[in-house]
Amino acid sequence: MPEALHRARAPIATHGRFAYRPITDTDGFRWPGDTGLAVYLGFNIEHFAFGEGLGAALGPVSPQPDVLNYSWREYGNRVGAWRCLELFDDLAMPAGTLINTALYDHCPELIAACVARGDELIGHGHTNAHRQSELDEQGERELLLHCRERIAAESGVLPAGWLSPWISESHLTPDLLAQTGYRYTLNWCHDDRPVRMATRNGPLWAIPYPQELNDLPMLVGRQMDAYAFADMIVDQFDEMLEQANRGAAPQALVMGIALHPYLVGQPYRLRHLRRALQHIEAACRKGDIWMTTPGAIAQHMDEIERNADTSQGTP
Repeated sequence: MPEALHRARAPIATHGRFAYRPITDTDGFRWPGDTGLAVYLGFNIEHFAFGEGLGAALGPVSPQPDVLNYSWREYGNRVGAWRCLELFDDLAMPAGTLINTALYDHCPELIAACVARGDELIGHGHTNAHRQSELDEQGERELLLHCRERIAAESGVLPAGWLSPWISESHLTPDLLAQTGYRYTLNWCHDDRPVRMATRNGPLWAIPYPQELNDLPMLVGRQMDAYAFADMIVDQFDEMLEQANRGAAPQALVMGIALHPYLVGQPYRLRHLRRALQHIEAACRKGDIWMTTPGAIAQHMDEIERNADTSQGTP
């Protein structure tokens, strides 16, 4: 067989972390309260180096120090995040708060406010000025351990979950996450249900995290207006709630909403976000959904697996 034809027919490279499974292959469980849809807020609080490194941009990137874009992002920590927390308080909504550990040096009172609310703290690197994928294996392991230990020392909790800065991974990231004590990752955005990933150090949950229902790619990348992003949240919610409760075999689905306070914390956007979250809160009050955090979802999945093992006689 000619070499080119052999290559064309050969199996393509794969990650080997999980098998394909269609969404029509339904599960036999529901979320707490016999609900079919789990909803969480992924609240990204980030800190960027001044005069160097990566960063989302409001306007054209200028030679460093890029004061225009740095100041825009810093608005999120000084103003936008606090306004968002007020909104979450008004609606009694928990948040899965993704933090850069550099925030402990820059604005520790902001993280303390999240802890006081009872929010889940999720590791999100030391700073969003650098990609995790640029590190070697030792450096990546040290970053994961540093964030876990710093959050435990400063806030008294060991983070169970991780989202890489810029969602950048090496081939070893899932292995290193499991090795360093994390129970779930938000990096893999391939399903509407939690998926067990295989690693060399044991299993790891992939909890669905949104790339579409995410203010950064929508508002910055696609230049979507705030009212359209709010409509997008409402439409996603209504459709997923219907999907989760449709037919004779209802499903347990996950809907995350990814938010960055330098974006949705702008007053004119916050007003539209409030409208969207009020729509979700109304359904929560009626008991139609489970308003939760990614860590609680991972914990619930662990409990389901333990109960299944017990019922099958697995020690």
